[in-house]
This record gives sequence, C-alpha cells and structure tokens, in this order.
Amino acid sequence: MSLLNLNLSDPLMKALKAVNSIAGKSLTEEDLRRQRSAMELAGRLAAPTGGVTLEPFQVGEIPCEWVKPDLAHNPQYVILYAHGGGYTCGGLAYARILAAKLAVSTGFSVVSFEYRLAPENKFPAALEDGNQVWDYLIEKGYKNDRILLAGDSAGGNLMVCLTQRILMEGNDPPRMLLLFSPWTDMTAKSKSYQQYDGKDPILTKHYVESVRDAVIGEDAEPSDPIYSPIFGEFKHFPPTLVQVGKTEILYEDSASLVKQIQKVGGKAKLDVEKDGWHVYQQMPLPVASRAMRRLADYVSDEIYKN
Repeated sequence: MSLLNLNLSDPLMKALKAVNSIAGKSLTEEDLRRQRSAMELAGRLAAPTGGVTLEPFQVGEIPCEWVKPDLAHNPQYVILYAHGGGYTCGGLAYARILAAKLAVSTGFSVVSFEYRLAPENKFPAALEDGNQVWDYLIEKGYKNDRILLAGDSAGGNLMVCLTQRILMEGNDPPRMLLLFSPWTDMTAKSKSYQQYDGKDPILTKHYVESVRDAVIGEDAEPSDPIYSPIFGEFKHFPPTLVQVGKTEILYEDSASLVKQIQKVGGKAKLDVEKDGWHVYQQMPLPVASRAMRRLADYVSDEIYKN
C-alpha cells in the first residue's frame, strides 16, 4: 500500500491523525482531551488480542505491563518499550499496539510503562520514569546486555536519552536499540520538516512545535541535548535499528541519528520504507508486518549470530 492509496478515512488512521493534531498555536485543554481520547481509541482498535499474555504491575507509582509472547518465548531477554504521543498523551492501552508486536516478533517479553505526561509534568519527568523502570529490571536480575530498549516517536526520544544517561553515569549500555520514527531533534529545523510538511499523513510541523513547547516550555532551548539527543554523545552506543517512512517529517531525525552513531564507530542501521508514514508499524497492514519481520531478523542476527 502506497501513501497515495492510503485510506485516510480508516478508523485507526483517523484516530492516529486526531492524536497528532492541534487546532491553535499552542496545546489547549481541548486539544489534550481530544488527543488523549483518540489515543485510547487507537489502542482499542489496533492492539493485538491474541498471541500474548498481559500482566499489569507497578514500579513505584508508575503503571506498567508485562507483555509476554505465548509461543517461542526466550525469557533471558526483555524489551523495555516507551510509547509515542508527543509526550502529551498515551498509556498502556496505546503502548500495547507495538508492545505486542515486538513480543510476538522477537519472542522476548516486553515491559511497557505509563510515564508522566506533559504539560502537567514537563520533561525530563518521562525520562526519570523510564530510568526508574530500567532500574527495576536491573534489580530483578536482568543484566544491561540482556535488556533491549525500544520506542516510537517521543518514546524513541526517551530511549535515546535514557541510553545517553546510562552511559554518562558510567554504566554499560543496553543490548540494543529498536526505534520507530524517533523524535531526536526538537529544533524542527531539518529539511524534512519543510520537504514533507503536508505530505506526511500523520504529523505536521505545527504539531511538533506545539507539543515541544508544552513538553519543555517555550523558554527552554530545544537544541539542548537533554531534549534533543541528536546533539548529545554517541560513543559506546549499542547496535541500533531505526525504522522510518521515506516521506515523513521526522525522516531526518532518524537518518541523522544513524549517521551520528556511525560517525563515532558505532553500529546503526537505517531501515527506510518508501511507502511508510510515521510509525506505520502500528497499522494492521502487510507493510507493517514486513517491517516487524525485518526487525526480528535484525534482533536475531545481533543476538544469536554475533
């Protein structure tokens, strides 16, 4: 299915589009209400209902969920997954869409978590929550090299920032990163923001800038590496797979991340889907299934063949 033939009236696509839309120049209470409601709907429409077992639990005050594959389960590894939603919406129901696909594709258990949202809790509140769940897995006995980090969009931002924090504190990195259209540059100045604004069926430049201001505050400097990890340090990063659609406005966020990791001698792969859009892997479509198979092959090659 190409972007030209994409059914924008599909209920799931309409829900995802509603998540990423803002009426005015800033994020209003009405925007938040509509976005969060749409994200819950997206979760109900798209989360797989079979092939996994769900186990809710808490880490401190953070609601979490184990998503365990029913078949071909390798319990030695775990994926810590952060959902997208511009840091302003999303929860366990929405996270379940990709968490379940990751579990079934890899055969690993996935832990998703409901991090605090902006603007009620500005960044780095979400990062601190992610760090707390990482610490929980370490305390459960998982070694760093048995934990994979995964995230989409804002969740991809969170997981890149978490990896940088782990390394900055002198600890070993996670086993690998699996990222779907990660948001790595909050300045919104790369060429793909201009080139594909209006062509991307999900995101707009206006939306990204609006949620950014809600997440970090209008007086913050978006190029600060704490917000835009693309300007941070990438030495000793683990193997990283980045999947992105060719004509989405966050294309350069993905491509630049891979280049930065490779520049310092790291191993990173850019997986570009010419017919993809922002986090197209969520959709119940062949193009999404093919992407998850490629991800599974990457994980298998890195863990079992190296």
